[in-house]
Order: sequence, then C-alpha cells, then structure tokens
Amino acid sequence: MAVAALITWLITALGGFYLLYTWISKGGPRKPSTSRFPPALIFGHFALAAAGLVVWIFYVIVDNDALAWIAFVLLVPVAALGFTMLARWLPTYRSRTAAGSVATSTEAPPERHFPIAVVGGHGLFAVTTVVLVLLTALEVGGS
Repeated sequence: MAVAALITWLITALGGFYLLYTWISKGGPRKPSTSRFPPALIFGHFALAAAGLVVWIFYVIVDNDALAWIAFVLLVPVAALGFTMLARWLPTYRSRTAAGSVATSTEAPPERHFPIAVVGGHGLFAVTTVVLVLLTALEVGGS
C-alpha cells in the first residue's frame, strides 16, 4: 500500500506541476494579476506537498512509522489549501462557460486556462493519496 500511495502521489504531483506551470506562464504571480489565487496559497500548497512527498519517499525506504504519520500530517494542510483553491477556481470555471462572458486572454485570470480534466484528475489522485497514506500509517491491510 505504501508503494501505491507513492505512485498516486507522484501522479498527483505531475498534475500539480502542470497546473503550476500553467498558472505561472499565464501571469499568476505577476503584479497586478487577475488571479483569484494569491502566490502564498499556490506556493504554500506546492511546498507542503513536495515536503510530504520527500518524507513519504524516506518512509518507503526505511519503513519508519513516524515518517508515515509526519507525511500524513503534512497532507492535512495540503488538502485544506487544495480545497481552498478549488473553491476559488470554481467561479472562474463557471464564468468561462457563462453566456456573454467574453474576456480577452489578458483580462482572464491565469487559472481560467486550467484544463478541467487535469484539475479533476489532480483532485481525484490527491484524495486517493491521502486515503492510502492514512491507511498505511494505520497499518491497515498489512502495510
């Protein structure tokens, strides 16, 4: 189960890197920006997720239960920040599909360019990762 969690975490990270790249390349961190995402939100989510992934890799190598719990504890704020970003992204997504919403690419928030499939996949794999990490830390299923 620990290896399955590692695989889902890596897939989640790939989706996250793509979304981060899109946000940055479309002007997210620039001042002034039309983004609904403050840079601290984006980079905090990224930094905590990356730190948790490093801890999880060490856990898989050394099989120390404390490392599994540290990784899980790091995932809690990562998930909270992720849900915050989802809540801020949904109005942008809805306005993209609303009739009469014709914003130019320079007026549109950077997150408007996020592919729906990547956002959904990133979220799905993230939830799966959190569940697998928790089950592994609880030693459910012989992990």
